[in-house]
Amino acid sequence: MAAMGVVAAYTHIHVTEVFSSKSMELKWVRTRITKTSHFNKNKEKNLSTPLLPVYISTNPRHVVPQQLQDLCSTCNHSFQRFPDTSEPVDINKLRIALSHSDVLVSVFCKPNIVDELGKSSFSIVDFLSPVSPSRDLLVGFGRAVSDFGLTASIYDLMVIPSLRRMGIGKIIVKKIVRMLTNRDIYDIAALCSEDERLFFKACGFAGDILDSTTMMYTRTASSATHEGGQAFTRAGQKLLLIPPLIKRH
Repeated sequence: MAAMGVVAAYTHIHVTEVFSSKSMELKWVRTRITKTSHFNKNKEKNLSTPLLPVYISTNPRHVVPQQLQDLCSTCNHSFQRFPDTSEPVDINKLRIALSHSDVLVSVFCKPNIVDELGKSSFSIVDFLSPVSPSRDLLVGFGRAVSDFGLTASIYDLMVIPSLRRMGIGKIIVKKIVRMLTNRDIYDIAALCSEDERLFFKACGFAGDILDSTTMMYTRTASSATHEGGQAFTRAGQKLLLIPPLIKRH
């Protein structure tokens, strides 16, 4: 059996930049897996997957809201912290959010490469023809919102599941950080889940001196329900008790 004799595997990222311009970069990425022999733990063998061309863009016009909505669905990602899991994000609100975002980074790859990722080889045409955001698949995204003076926050980082662990997420974060620091903005926060904390730590993020955490405003007249003299609001699939307002005289 092929799995016999292997006790450990470590993933290394290999990224090669072959083309860059002011608003776009073409890079080759792959996952390199190191396997350790069961019989000789000091002997390692490198197994490299094929190089994949990906297109990194910072041009807001390359982000099509409908494609981004589809990417959210594929990545099981929500733009809302308290989502209604039965409905996707409103496309008009998404379009407005994108227009008011200060940094947009999108990643594209050829659809047939994504579909045939498990195969050992690809057609030579796939590598000779350039990746283009106008005709290829949106596979990664991230954005930042800033006051352009002091602070900025990174939101909605996502990479299609089949292309994860290839360094694409780090490419997106580094691109966003570079664009913000070029504007002399260094107070950069990342809104992430508990599972994403180690990833952002590897990208250079850490806790601040205030030990800050994210709290969401939940008191809304439209979503509140009343039962037994108490008010509740829905947060995803949970009901949160709304404490009564304190009347001051």
